[in-house]
Amino acid sequence: MPANFDDLVALMSHLRSHEGCPWDREQTYATLAPMLLEEAYEAFEAVEDARAGRPEHLSEELGDLLFQIVFYAQVAAERGEFTIDDVTDAIHSKMVRRHPHVFADAAVRDNAELLRNWEQMKGEEKRVEGGRDDDSSLLDGVSARVPALMEAHQLTTKAARVGFDWQRVEDIFDKLHEEIDELRAAIRERRDAGAEAEAEQQRVREEIGDLLFAVTNIARHLQVEPEAALKLTNRKFRRRFRHIERSLRARGRALGTATLDEMEELWQEAKSKSIDE
Repeated sequence: MPANFDDLVALMSHLRSHEGCPWDREQTYATLAPMLLEEAYEAFEAVEDARAGRPEHLSEELGDLLFQIVFYAQVAAERGEFTIDDVTDAIHSKMVRRHPHVFADAAVRDNAELLRNWEQMKGEEKRVEGGRDDDSSLLDGVSARVPALMEAHQLTTKAARVGFDWQRVEDIFDKLHEEIDELRAAIRERRDAGAEAEAEQQRVREEIGDLLFAVTNIARHLQVEPEAALKLTNRKFRRRFRHIERSLRARGRALGTATLDEMEELWQEAKSKSIDE
């Protein structure tokens, strides 16, 4: 019979036992952390494979991610802190509590009101957990440890849920052009000040950040996850650049000896042949 969730939990318990695997027994919260992040990213990338008609990869990566969660819960259980049942019970209770329009008699007019209510419930939960009404923020729930592009998307998504948002995507394009002009001005100032001008270099960094932030807002308004969009472009760049490398090798040429015009020609060839598809 196919293995179920309980079988996976039992497997993890056995792997951590004295009859199990020495490596698994040595793992701690700290040593597992990089693997948890790696598996989360691999699952994230596999979403694109699923969208392209290859869902089996996503299924595999979700399994790897689930294994890390069960692994953490087993370590916690051995430390007497919590069990996998505590994990599933807590998330089940939270989801029921945060869906009063499904499991209670609350009514919502649209998704915008639903999301505002969601954020209010999260804020109230944080206040109750903290035991006091401190100087908390709506944005506290966005981790500063996630990639910056993802963080910007999450920050603006949360702010938008309470009405702090651009009304039209066209307005963000105006902001985008404004940020481009400011970046150009910062570059000119850095050039005039010389290579050692740290203040001018800092302004360039800030203006580039503002430009990326504006692009992230455009993506959000168009219902595009910017991290996933950039990943797609990164993949496309890898495939097209590999075409350049392979084509040069077929000609008996080393990559470093090719001219920019030669490489650009091969890049356009990759585009015309839909090598990135």
